Amino acid sequence: EVQLVESGGGSVQAGGSLRLSCATFGFILDDYAIGWFRQVPGEEREGVSSISTRDGSTYYADSVKGRFTISSDNARSMVYLQMNTLKPEDTAVYYCAASKGDAYYYTLSNWADYWGQGTQVTVSS
Repeated sequence: EVQLVESGGGSVQAGGSLRLSCATFGFILDDYAIGWFRQVPGEEREGVSSISTRDGSTYYADSVKGRFTISSDNARSMVYLQMNTLKPEDTAVYYCAASKGDAYYYTLSNWADYWGQGTQVTVSS
């Protein structure tokens, strides 16, 4: 059974850092691209970043470029999102997702094949 489990969310003050983890189960990580997404209640889900676990290519939304870093540890079936210099507007539920598609297209609405349950990130000013 395919599963993605996020962890590492929490509350932090503006300027702080958090590292989100996405544990993957039931598939070979090298065969999938992994993306991080976030959603605020009442708003559309936003693509934050993605990684091709096969060749290491990474992609970022403009709003997080230079502050967030996505990485993967294929041997441990883990994907991480290091979030630095957090801002109140980064507050959201963060989800990881897996796709057989190209990591470059992670912002497309039908990109993901599997989703995690989400982890809350709250940044206070």
